[in-house]
Amino acid sequence: MALSDATRRSGLTARLVQLIAGLVLFGASLALLVRSELGLDPWDVFHQGLSVATGLSIGTCTIVAGVVVLLLWIPLRQRPGIGTIANVLLVGLSLDAVLLLIPPTDDLVLRWTYLVVGIVLNGIATGAYIGAGLGPGPRDGLMVGFARSGRSLRVVRTAIEVSVLVVGWLLGGTVGIGTVLFALTIGPIVHRTVPAFSRDPVGDRSRNVP
Repeated sequence: MALSDATRRSGLTARLVQLIAGLVLFGASLALLVRSELGLDPWDVFHQGLSVATGLSIGTCTIVAGVVVLLLWIPLRQRPGIGTIANVLLVGLSLDAVLLLIPPTDDLVLRWTYLVVGIVLNGIATGAYIGAGLGPGPRDGLMVGFARSGRSLRVVRTAIEVSVLVVGWLLGGTVGIGTVLFALTIGPIVHRTVPAFSRDPVGDRSRNVP
């Protein structure tokens, strides 16, 4: 049975709210990881390295890198969604905003708290914005685009993340125990949060894509 226009609009509104909330929380989680000073995930090591090298804020570098990665989608014939564009803008803006609210600290207990809360919040936020089903993030889309050419997604993802990690570290990004802890735990967290937040495509409730 076809959905009414009102139901469609309501469903889309809910998905947009979930998308925006997820992306804002994602940026906030990155700010916590930055303030922990115990290590970042590979892409944010890269963003922080760019920030150190250029003097721009890490949020600005996140946005600029997102735009560049999105341009790389063109030869890969990837098509962005509204979630992709929102990802480029909102993550960097919320990252910088939350960094203004949370000052650096030398308190090791507080830094570990930032790290653990940041990782858990990152997993929840990832589930929320992916579950909204309005388009992948630019970096995820890049990996999928390369994998479509016949390469293993696991190999492509590993190659890209190792590359940005090394470049970011050389530029001055923070690599540490937090980087390892993030790598070991974020997968299991997202494995649970993506299905928990997943929404059926608007107008096609009969299809349930895992």
